[in-house]
Amino acid sequence: MEKLNKDVWVFVEQRDGKPAEVSFELLSKGRKLAENLKGNLKSVVIGHDVLSLAEETFRFGAVEAIVVDHKELGHYRTMPYSRIINQLIEKEKPRVMLFGATIIGRDLAPRVASYTKSGLTADCTDLQVSDVQYLRKDYKDLLLQIRPAFGGNIIATIISPDVQTQMATVREGVMRMEPLEKHVKGKIRNIEYTPDPVDELVKLIEQHRQENKVNLKAAPIIVAGGYGMRTKANFELIRELADLLGGEVAGTRAAVDAGFINHDRQVGQTGVTVRPKLYIACAISGAIQHRAGMQEANKIIAINSDPEAPIFGVAHYGIVGDAIEIIPRFINVFKQKLR
Repeated sequence: MEKLNKDVWVFVEQRDGKPAEVSFELLSKGRKLAENLKGNLKSVVIGHDVLSLAEETFRFGAVEAIVVDHKELGHYRTMPYSRIINQLIEKEKPRVMLFGATIIGRDLAPRVASYTKSGLTADCTDLQVSDVQYLRKDYKDLLLQIRPAFGGNIIATIISPDVQTQMATVREGVMRMEPLEKHVKGKIRNIEYTPDPVDELVKLIEQHRQENKVNLKAAPIIVAGGYGMRTKANFELIRELADLLGGEVAGTRAAVDAGFINHDRQVGQTGVTVRPKLYIACAISGAIQHRAGMQEANKIIAINSDPEAPIFGVAHYGIVGDAIEIIPRFINVFKQKLR
């Protein structure tokens, strides 16, 4: 009987040699998954002049970096990148393959999953390994792919029981980035790039990229507002409180859809995942999608008029009342304290 490969692979995304933080977050999580599987953690690094990046993955526990380095691979292109990973997975059949849920990851992962006939779950908020009984059959060491479903009304645990390679994409910030104090003495395995005419079907003519000016992930204090703030004018109270505290302003998807705040400041499953020292949730009910993006904050203060609001389930301090009346009181108190 063929021995089952229990390795965990992480695709390490890079642009102009600069790695995406989500790749290191996935390596940190992948290290724990590999330990549970009793397998090895390996990074897959594709690009040009990426040796130093490959070596950096050893800081996060990768014991081997599979490197495909060529000038033709300097910029991400769908066909050569997917073809390379397809061939690697087809040959070596890792047990788990993880991608960031980025523009690149969302383009690449489905193509790889389709070609290799592997299971794939998008936008996971947690990943675990467990033995599962499904349809009266026992499965050992399945990847539990956990994410909100049905409009965020439930948390679904998805499994791919009948495939060798289980795949998932994870949004940036969902997993903790945890470098090792002493990095692993890993091995670099270079794979030769063999061009294919298919690679040239799409050519990169020009590339324009604008860096995001908002960095909620780095903010120690965040004041967030929901649709319960009622109007854009009322939402200015959120900005005033955030400015007073030296924090950043954020909002829920409903607040973004209502035009109260820009999308780049949205916290939650379809926005940014944050872990500030203090998160003040104002007029936010606390749907699963939003809680997934902020529930690991060090301290959470929730203000909501509904005492049964789900946000109170994750809050350290709860205030039942109208945020539009309570926030000005906060502002007045802080102004007096800061004189």
